[in-house]
Amino acid sequence: MFEALAEGFTVILQWQNLIAMVAGVFGGVLAGAIPGLSATMAVALLLPLTYGLNPVFALGLMAGIHNGAAYGGSIPAILLRIPGTPAAVATTFDGYPLAMSGKVNKALKVSVVSSAIGGAASAIALMSIAPPLADLALAFGPPEIFWVSVFGIASTAVLIGKDPVKGLISACIGVMLGLVGLDHVTGVERFTLGLIDLSGGLPLAIVLMALFGVPAAWMMAEKKPNDNLDISSISKTKDDDRIRDWPWREILPAWCRGGFLGILVGILPGLGGAVSSVVAYGSQKRAAKDPDSYGKGNITGVAVAECANNADNAASMIPALTLGIPGSGVAAIILAGLLIHGMEPGPQLFSDHPDVVFGYMWAMMFTSLMLIVVGGMLSTRVFAQVLRVPSAIMMPIIVALAVIGTYTFENNIFNVYLLFALGFVGYALDRLEFPVAPVILGLFLGQKIEFNLRVSLLISQDDLSILWTRPISIVIIVATLLVIISPLIRLAFRRALRSYGK
Repeated sequence: MFEALAEGFTVILQWQNLIAMVAGVFGGVLAGAIPGLSATMAVALLLPLTYGLNPVFALGLMAGIHNGAAYGGSIPAILLRIPGTPAAVATTFDGYPLAMSGKVNKALKVSVVSSAIGGAASAIALMSIAPPLADLALAFGPPEIFWVSVFGIASTAVLIGKDPVKGLISACIGVMLGLVGLDHVTGVERFTLGLIDLSGGLPLAIVLMALFGVPAAWMMAEKKPNDNLDISSISKTKDDDRIRDWPWREILPAWCRGGFLGILVGILPGLGGAVSSVVAYGSQKRAAKDPDSYGKGNITGVAVAECANNADNAASMIPALTLGIPGSGVAAIILAGLLIHGMEPGPQLFSDHPDVVFGYMWAMMFTSLMLIVVGGMLSTRVFAQVLRVPSAIMMPIIVALAVIGTYTFENNIFNVYLLFALGFVGYALDRLEFPVAPVILGLFLGQKIEFNLRVSLLISQDDLSILWTRPISIVIIVATLLVIISPLIRLAFRRALRSYGK
């Protein structure tokens, strides 16, 4: 293994491969910073161009785009409260309040460093413990994936926001929206209101722009012209912007938590960074001494979300390379790239093409570290200047970009109508203080929950006991129940302390 690692290290350090990685990171950051695009879409667009390229060069380019886009989604999430990618939803919780309080530099710097740390940890996991983690992923069948998805939604609904009941209602709304379109088992249309445009379901990119971007623009329109943010801090470095002045006692444990959960979720097929970042954020908030500060501009919230987001990247390739089971959409596309170049995933791949496989692993490591230079330069020196634009000008720009992005997504005017309809829903949720993140995660995981539930019942011939008789399922069920009743436990504990104090 060490010889293969050394061979891959030598190959990836060739000058043309280094250029490919830098170009990939640069392009990935730009792609992630554009709401509506994602790492999956960016890599998919690149795939046809890799047919005639050297495999290591092509994989280095893909690795750069993968890591770059995963970080790039945090830029509009922090600046405009519009997640550039689905995985950046959790970054909006504290990133946007930090930007509004004049700490945009700090938020962007912590974001890029956290992304680099998470990506590097994920690459190390891919290099060192791929076979054992692949065995763990293989142990997760439809019942386990069903409960993992339920756990992700439950933890988001309960731990994010002030009112767990409102969070659960938001999650249910998201699951209902996720069921719009064709039934993936029977092929029957449902909840489409007779509109053929809804037969394919609600596009996640459009829902993200509608629930996050449009309400933010309308709230800008409500402000008085003299209520604009003082953005003088963008050009001036504050004391707490310096790395040595960061709250390291809180950030380091957050990185450990985010990295571990990101890697763990990454190896489970079909979940991805959106789940890992939200689950890690909820776990960090639950363990914090001041949970009420989360969602109001706590820098640790940005650190844990971005670390978990990028820790998913290389980890999702573990089951893809060893078992041929992609852990994410990007992993599936990269797997297709390997097949195009005549490389069959599996244990034999490591012995037949060690230079390519381990070269790709090193590429994931190097492109993660390149984020600090390439991503940091782009975000703090270029994108941060967005906040210099007055809100009276920014509001129509955001709406115009949302409309253009929505229309060009499928060249369909119906999507624009859908954008504004869902925008009103997002605005109402904001005004009524319902958290929006559970809606997004419910939409993202709703179909997965239904699909894995129905597959489980098909396997067991409609015997429901398959859902709670397997050891891993039992552990996840207990964790889900603990998350749901955790507010009641905390309330009882506080009342007991008050009684004891009296």
